[in-house]
Amino acid sequence: MDKPALSSNWKKLQATLKKDTPVKPKTDGDDIVRKRKLTEKQKPYRDNKPTSKRKRMSETDDSSTPYTRRKSNAAAPVQTETSSRHKENEGRSATAELGKYIAMDCEMVGVGPNPDNDSALARVSVVNFNGDQIYDSYVRPKEMVTDWRTHVSGIAPKHMVEARTLEHVQKEIAEIMSGRILVGHAVSNDLDALLLSHPKRDIRDTSKHPPYRKIAGGGSPRLKMLAEEFLGLKIQDGAHSSVEDARATMALYRREKDAFEREHLKKWPARMIADTREKGEGGEKKKKKKKKTNRKR
Repeated sequence: MDKPALSSNWKKLQATLKKDTPVKPKTDGDDIVRKRKLTEKQKPYRDNKPTSKRKRMSETDDSSTPYTRRKSNAAAPVQTETSSRHKENEGRSATAELGKYIAMDCEMVGVGPNPDNDSALARVSVVNFNGDQIYDSYVRPKEMVTDWRTHVSGIAPKHMVEARTLEHVQKEIAEIMSGRILVGHAVSNDLDALLLSHPKRDIRDTSKHPPYRKIAGGGSPRLKMLAEEFLGLKIQDGAHSSVEDARATMALYRREKDAFEREHLKKWPARMIADTREKGEGGEKKKKKKKKTNRKR
């Protein structure tokens, strides 16, 4: 066979092989390989090793990790619980420390045919030296309430559902006050509403403190005025809160504590002075000699 015949037959064979050879369909694997090749050609992603800039950011920003952020948010309310904790109508607190000094404030409602002049106790609150709530309770008045004074007192009929009786509150407040220094603003009004008394020697009244009375022209200043002038606090903008007022009263006493005690000593000298008069040079009390009586026989 000559060469031209071979070449023509080879061409025919090649054409037949192309027809008979099946076309291989594309598969997902090919797409994956193609994508992988494309990504390899692109700029590789930065590794997990932090750069110096990222290190500085992680050191200054604790919110970079979600766990840290959740942990910090959970701890925030605990800090506010220590100083400004307030649970309405809680009664006697089981956690707050009592201490030597307490501040008290009460809220009144109008009773009887002349509610503008006749008042009854409807809420009482007590805080300790640090302003932590010691006691808070609504009190059910014995007389018929004819004016709730809600816009001022913050008391409404719904608060009487779980209010305590006056006798119950009297007993608990008397136990809290016993042997402690009572701080209040015009505190005699609060004691009258509770039908309780307290030794004057153990009372500190912010409405009678001379430096505080100066801004009222020598008269009895309002607690709202004192809080704004000396503490920079705005209280009683709407309905009053006896807890808030008690805290403001204690803060005013703490601000001038030394001056309060100096003024108090002028009226009520320390008990130790009277005791030393009965003591001799050695610090022991002198014993009175009994007179001998001669019996007549």
